[in-house]
Amino acid sequence: MDKSRIPNFYKMPINERLDAVYEKGLISKKDYKLLKNQQQQLDINSADKMIENVIGVMGMPIGLGLNFLIDNKEYVIPMAVEEPSIVAALSAAAKISRSGGGFRTVCSDPILTGQIQVVGIKNLDQARNDLMSRKQEIIDLANSFHPRMVARGGGAIDFSIKTYPLESFEEEMLVLNINVNTQDAMGANLVNGMCEGIAPLVESITEGKVFLRILSNLTDQSIAKATMRIPLHSLSKEGYDPEQIRDGIIIASDFAKADPYRASTHNKGIMNGIDAVALATGNDWRAIEAGAHAYASRHGRYSSLSEWKKDENGDLIGSIELPLKVGIVGAPIESNPAVALNLRIMNLESATELSGVMAAVGLAQNFSALKALSTDGIQKGHMTLHARNVVKAADTPHDIFDDVLEELLISGDIKVWKAREIVQNLTKREPIKTEDFDAVTSGKVILLGEHSVVYGRHAIAVPVPLNIRVKVEEADNGVLLMIPSWGVEYRLDKKPEERQSFEKPAALILEKMNLSHTGMKIEVFSDIPRGMGLGGSAVIAVSIIKALNKHFKMNLTDEEINNMAYESEKIAHGNPSGIDNTIATYGHPIIYKKGETVLKESLQIKKPFDLVLAFSNSEGLTAKTVANVRSQWESNQDMYEGIFNDIDAIVLKGIQAIQSNDIKLLGELMNFNQGLLNTLQVSTSEIERMVHIARDAGSFGAKLTGGGGGGAIIAISDKPSDIVEAFDHEGFRSIHFPVQNND
Repeated sequence: MDKSRIPNFYKMPINERLDAVYEKGLISKKDYKLLKNQQQQLDINSADKMIENVIGVMGMPIGLGLNFLIDNKEYVIPMAVEEPSIVAALSAAAKISRSGGGFRTVCSDPILTGQIQVVGIKNLDQARNDLMSRKQEIIDLANSFHPRMVARGGGAIDFSIKTYPLESFEEEMLVLNINVNTQDAMGANLVNGMCEGIAPLVESITEGKVFLRILSNLTDQSIAKATMRIPLHSLSKEGYDPEQIRDGIIIASDFAKADPYRASTHNKGIMNGIDAVALATGNDWRAIEAGAHAYASRHGRYSSLSEWKKDENGDLIGSIELPLKVGIVGAPIESNPAVALNLRIMNLESATELSGVMAAVGLAQNFSALKALSTDGIQKGHMTLHARNVVKAADTPHDIFDDVLEELLISGDIKVWKAREIVQNLTKREPIKTEDFDAVTSGKVILLGEHSVVYGRHAIAVPVPLNIRVKVEEADNGVLLMIPSWGVEYRLDKKPEERQSFEKPAALILEKMNLSHTGMKIEVFSDIPRGMGLGGSAVIAVSIIKALNKHFKMNLTDEEINNMAYESEKIAHGNPSGIDNTIATYGHPIIYKKGETVLKESLQIKKPFDLVLAFSNSEGLTAKTVANVRSQWESNQDMYEGIFNDIDAIVLKGIQAIQSNDIKLLGELMNFNQGLLNTLQVSTSEIERMVHIARDAGSFGAKLTGGGGGGAIIAISDKPSDIVEAFDHEGFRSIHFPVQNND
């Protein structure tokens, strides 16, 4: 399976990208949940242990470089980078490279060099000879400080000696360069420790004075090379001959080889890719940069790190060579959860393998840049991704982001003010004309009292400005139920025993209304996202019943509609409270209590207040959570009855708070309710995170709404736009709306 190939990945919403990566087997279920809940990020307390004077943690986008085939192995490569176009360009280059067999790499052992500077030596030649004669003793001493590294096949392996003028003091200095195989570690602390450890012996042998003892970032003993061959036909592009593109890349390469001004920009482009992988994998990108640019000057003049030419078949051949000393183990790497996750995605076996991958990434980035320069120019390649940043800066809602981006690009005026103008135009939508449908029914949120309401306690529910619209048309061939936004299209003419779980409630409604054998098409248009605890199944049931009632002129009362919808809900959820179908039927805020005589009293709201509704990335399943709570209740009824009584007391106080317009108290009660729902084990880590986002943004209170196990949360605030902005910043979709009595 081509694990690195995920078609249309860039077009997917973030949630679908995570699903695709998980389905490809690139991440475990545990890592999938980490990403879903964004728990892979470095926390402030861990950051405080890494550096000094910490006040916060700065985020960086992590994108996936796709399509990479390196040494016949598929790679998906995490990259931490803020600059537009890098990830997209890399993925495109990697896709093209596959036509020539992908990338080939050759890497030397992971050698890091430490330096010991000795000054004040009376006889340099004698000192050099004495050091060389005692080489093994010095190496053995160095290795004695890290026996475990030696046991793994690493450790100090050799050293060389150089002398240089010490110009400021008119004497010469001696430098001992000790080479250490650090295996899979970056090795900076290890090599520095070795240099410190052998310094007294070196000083004794040379009869001089040891001054500096530290590693070198010019890691020219750890060289990574990568090559790629691109068949001429793979360079085809509208408006350009393949030979023209190939020769343009070669000409640009020769320019960088000859001219240091061009070479600096050429190499910066290479490092765009390499640094992004280094940062994503926890490696010291500053050290890598220093070594790469020093290596580019190894012949006495700064030049390019890569080279492009054509072979005897006319194909384009690219190669790169640079020092890359990296690691995949060690405290600096393992202390950051995002780094550990990124390394797991790459599925590396050694630090040397990572060096090869990074060299291939650098070459791919270089190819993309030179190809762009040789054809449309670099600016056009950046424009789309620049436009995305402009659209984001215009505070564009998630649901119209792509539409705004498309119109902005068509306009050619990539400015924030233009994006805001487009947003304004797109959001000036005419309200839905209810007369176009047979029924329009709103969803709901439970303000207080989930789960306990199933056991005969009070609950408060209010409508939300998301609805389901139903249109009925008579047809010849059975009953067709369509819910396009949910991907549902069923023909309900099967035998009862052959019906799927989703079909059964609708089939029951048709039977109750004596319409099972009447040909029709029932179209359901939904604003309500599935699995978010907004009563979607009940709203569909009520909407369908109301639509059929209107279309076939059956004159059912609201009470009859509600009872029929409740029977449908029992099929869907097993043991529902009846609150969902009741508020869907009557359409106004209610106080509800299940029992022999059902209480469904209108909630009197003297002054409207604002709620924020935020959607998690995980669907809840009400039937499952209701069943789990039922199982726990059966195992320990006394304890759970006590919890339900506590929730009931909160609901009753909540009614008083609403009627006295005390929204701060209502918020506190919502927080208490959330704590008890957590005790019932229906909350999730993602829900808890969202609750804290709302509270940190100034909400008086926040809690899950509905069955839990995923779904959505609600928050109350006198500044709801602040809460919406906080959720948007964290990548969660949200809306806010007033809670009020119907006119």
